[in-house]
Amino acid sequence: MLYPSIDSLLTKLDSKYTLVTVSAKRAREIREDLSRGPMVGRPVSHKPVGVALEEIIDDHLHFKRINPLDDEE
Repeated sequence: MLYPSIDSLLTKLDSKYTLVTVSAKRAREIREDLSRGPMVGRPVSHKPVGVALEEIIDDHLHFKRINPLDDEE
C-alpha cells in the first residue's frame, strides 16, 4: 500500500486535479530549494512528489481557491 493513499488525500482537497496541481507545484519548490527542505520532520518518501503528498496529508500544505469573478464586482 502506498502512503499516503489517494482516498486520504482527497479528504484534504476537493479534486484529483487540485491534488496533482498542488503537489506538483510544491514538489518543484522542494526540488529547486534543497537548502530549505521539507516541512515534515522525517518524510517516508525520498522523492519530492512523495514529500509534497506527505505535507498535504499532515496539514502542512494548504490551498485556497480564488474566484477571479469576485474581484470584478
